[in-house]
Amino acid sequence: MTVTLDDVHQAAEATAGHLVRTPCLYSATLSRLAGCELYIKFENHQFTAAFKERGALNHLLSLSPEQRSRGVIAMSAGNHAQAVAYHASRLGIKAIIVMPRHTPNLKVSNTRAFGAEVHLQGDGVDEAGAYAQRLAVQHGYVFVHPYDDPRIIAGQGTIAVEMLEDTPELDCLVLPIGGGGLIGGNAVAAKGIKPDIEILGVQSERFPAMKQALAGEPVHCGRVTVAEGIAVKQPGNLTKALVNEHVSEILLASEADLERAILMLLEIEKTVAEGAGAAGLAAVLSQPERFRGRKVGLVLSGGNIDMQALSSVIQRGLVRSGRIVRVRVGIPDVPGALSELTLLLANQRANVVHIAHQRTFTDLSLRATEVEATLETLGSEHTREVIEALRAEGYDPVLPANEIHPDERWGQRS
Repeated sequence: MTVTLDDVHQAAEATAGHLVRTPCLYSATLSRLAGCELYIKFENHQFTAAFKERGALNHLLSLSPEQRSRGVIAMSAGNHAQAVAYHASRLGIKAIIVMPRHTPNLKVSNTRAFGAEVHLQGDGVDEAGAYAQRLAVQHGYVFVHPYDDPRIIAGQGTIAVEMLEDTPELDCLVLPIGGGGLIGGNAVAAKGIKPDIEILGVQSERFPAMKQALAGEPVHCGRVTVAEGIAVKQPGNLTKALVNEHVSEILLASEADLERAILMLLEIEKTVAEGAGAAGLAAVLSQPERFRGRKVGLVLSGGNIDMQALSSVIQRGLVRSGRIVRVRVGIPDVPGALSELTLLLANQRANVVHIAHQRTFTDLSLRATEVEATLETLGSEHTREVIEALRAEGYDPVLPANEIHPDERWGQRS
């Protein structure tokens, strides 16, 4: 069994009018930073904020009346869950969704809001899937696999059809890989329409399951990643064959690269991306020579990121770009010394977020105290100016080395 371009075109026809035809837009600022022409397909504009609606709807529309009456069950870390729940509700089909226990609260609450019966089971998609399979057998539910199903794969492939209609000059697509449904369907579609286009995949360094499986290596994955949407330990058999046939290379993105991409999409494109949705940009920015001068299509596959996670990404990004820094200095233990320090910081336009001082855990003189200030600055260059001003006034500032990121691109804005 395989998936063809005809299957993708049939999926596009079946789902037409039921989904958002998301924009595929050129990003001038990101293109300048990356050294190539970047076009972004904003799948976070779908109603459930992710591409998964395409495959889920295509699968549900293919069910017979008898199958619809039995109800459907799916396992998912979030986006497939919401897609199945939403479109099942629209079509009057009962939906049961099994999600890993540690799925972000936003995805769990959204899935329940669409009317699905949600079970939290297992530490990952694989364990959740095994539980869902057991329920399907016990109750006769129709199992809707999140990626290893030809109707799902064909539905996802409609993205590439739209991208190449809107931007036919693309010579490369960079797509995230979890189980492989997204890249499998889009590789089939893109290669069928434009055979010389290059397809590249991206996985989290912590979950390189598809890359390892294709290399014939044992699959070893980590426990957590900011890109939980592609944190899949067991790639599909059908998708693995499609990736092996059509995908040139699978790139790996570090956690820092993924976080940076999320923040850049937020600051530059003013759009929210989850970790998996930012994976393509993370790969392009981390390997600029690989893409230099090319016309690259990225799929921002989803925007369902937990607000606490997004807040942490923003704060950590501000630290890496030097816009939030901690500075430790010793000051005389006399009245007025602290106010002199804060006045100097104010004159340098550094905003004091938090300040504390202590006399015990230090090797300073008994007549001195150590002050630790958390500051907001305009970026790495401004931070350097603040440090130089402190030194010029006789202070000996110390900054934790791992809290300064030298990459000025973090601070760029459109």
